Amino acid sequence: MGERDEGFHKRNCLYTNCIVTNNRSLLGDYTNFNVIVFNGPEIINLPKEELPQKRSKHQKYVFASIESSDNYPICRDDFNSFFNWTWTYKLSSEVQWGYMTIRDENKQIVGPKIDMNWMDFERMKPVSEDVKLKLGNKTKAAAWFVSNCFSRSRRSELTREFAAELAKYDLYIDIYGSCGTLKCSRNEEDACDNMLERDYFFYLSFENSLAEDYVTEKLLHPLKHLTVPIVYGGANYTRFMPDSAYLNVRELGVKKLAEKMNALIENPEDYIEYFRWTNHYSYHTKAESIETDEYCRFCSILNEEDLVKRKSVYENFSKWWNPPSRC
Repeated sequence: MGERDEGFHKRNCLYTNCIVTNNRSLLGDYTNFNVIVFNGPEIINLPKEELPQKRSKHQKYVFASIESSDNYPICRDDFNSFFNWTWTYKLSSEVQWGYMTIRDENKQIVGPKIDMNWMDFERMKPVSEDVKLKLGNKTKAAAWFVSNCFSRSRRSELTREFAAELAKYDLYIDIYGSCGTLKCSRNEEDACDNMLERDYFFYLSFENSLAEDYVTEKLLHPLKHLTVPIVYGGANYTRFMPDSAYLNVRELGVKKLAEKMNALIENPEDYIEYFRWTNHYSYHTKAESIETDEYCRFCSILNEEDLVKRKSVYENFSKWWNPPSRC
């Protein structure tokens, strides 16, 4: 963002009176700053003496991280009663730093959020003829775009087990990237997504770690490109999708999942039903709108006088942040 407000102007934010800097001496005394943001992954092992030794009553200390709490847990007590706000992927954060926005058919933002109120499947309109036409051209079972082959979630091991079950039905997973034999360059992301929409019935939205609300672009790819996501993660996925839009490997297990996929591929009428939601909801990146851009939103809350004056603190921060039994 630089040491000025250019980033907020470039984004056409509603409020542009915020200045971002990593120069601690800019105001002479760091207690003069309204907000101090702490980068989650960098403070895990930061010595206590390198933390601010004094703070003003008006200051907000903010914990910020888009990385999973399972990969970057806070296993120390000195951050309890330390942070006032959080800026993370967790849906209970004051500002959400995530990958997607959900809009309804009136273009209003409806999620993701902790308590989603999805339209009942029975009330959803039938899939449009245009969508049916696109779905009818698919010929391949599943794709996975992945570059991190070693993860805490052990998704690579799960995929091998899953692939063995699929092979019993003569179905296969095409793995693109460093962990597979196929290539689709990140520099040609649109072409990769178009291929996904055109050719594949399913996409593996397997996260690298299991943590509450940790859902990344791995889910956005299939939802924006008419492919049924197969999810594997620690999230409650009903906060992100209608039940009728995806398959969950942790709920089904690989054997039943392979059986279900085969049945849907062999019965196109049933597969098509997984796209009824497209009549009523759409998925977007947060950067698509100043309403949802994280930086714009953060500057906005700094201009909400009542919110800034309100006293708040995460008394047991490690419990809020960490997955159960992580530390």
